[in-house]
Amino acid sequence: MENFSVLAGFIDTKGLLIFLSTGLRILVIIAVAFVLKKMSGKLIVTIKTQLKNKAIDNLEEFKRIDTVGRVLRYIVTIMIVLIASVQVLNELGISIAPVLAAAGVLGLAIGFGAQSLVKDYFTGFFLLLENQIRQGDVIEAGGKSGLVEEVTLRYIKMRDYDGNVHFVPNGNITTVTNMSREYAQSVIDIGIAYKEDISRVIKVMEAVGETLRKDEAFSHKILDKMEMAGVERLEDSAVIIRCRFKVLPLEQWGIRREYFKRIKSEFDQHGIEIPYPHLTVYPGTTGKPQLL
Repeated sequence: MENFSVLAGFIDTKGLLIFLSTGLRILVIIAVAFVLKKMSGKLIVTIKTQLKNKAIDNLEEFKRIDTVGRVLRYIVTIMIVLIASVQVLNELGISIAPVLAAAGVLGLAIGFGAQSLVKDYFTGFFLLLENQIRQGDVIEAGGKSGLVEEVTLRYIKMRDYDGNVHFVPNGNITTVTNMSREYAQSVIDIGIAYKEDISRVIKVMEAVGETLRKDEAFSHKILDKMEMAGVERLEDSAVIIRCRFKVLPLEQWGIRREYFKRIKSEFDQHGIEIPYPHLTVYPGTTGKPQLL
């Protein structure tokens, strides 16, 4: 007992209580921040679900809700972490005012050296505000194209047809080409030989287009009858005839491939020639030209 009394004399009971009290408050702050993060995540999911229920069968609105929800969760998480960090510093007795002043000076210095980073965030904010890009869109931006897998205030993550992933900083984006809004046009150019009857070829193309539109496997993807533009241009070995389908977003490539497959088969049945390059050789100044 005497040894214990001597040991207790070396221990600052008041300091120990302050230390334990401070540690407990810090743990409470961290716990509250963790709970707030979980609750905010669930709240955002609930709001997204309610908005999606109101926008039934509206795929465009679904994409926008998912994109905004992801960014909103990112922003809320940062705010919770910052507030919790400030409160922890306050509990540790570190004055916040000098920290904020230092942060302001540091931010000014970084601002001059990281203007591109600031530009990324500002551009990303307006891309989201103006609803130019959403998760699930197929776009071309910053010299790259592909399916948008993630949209943040800092960058856009895209995956191209080959499976390559591109991270494009928002500050590098000056023009966005969105290929998946409301509808798309599947433009098809067909080349035929000069000897073919253009009117007859157009009738065959229109018949193939109508058959494709009535096919149960494709009828829900094609929004209107095939539009025949007619002769588009005259090339060295072919007459190019253009047509197009109004289709659902992202279906333009599949419809084009299917039409090419069917028109090749139909041309073979009707004896319509799909041209290939020809070379005319003149054996001499007086000789007759020979077609190879």
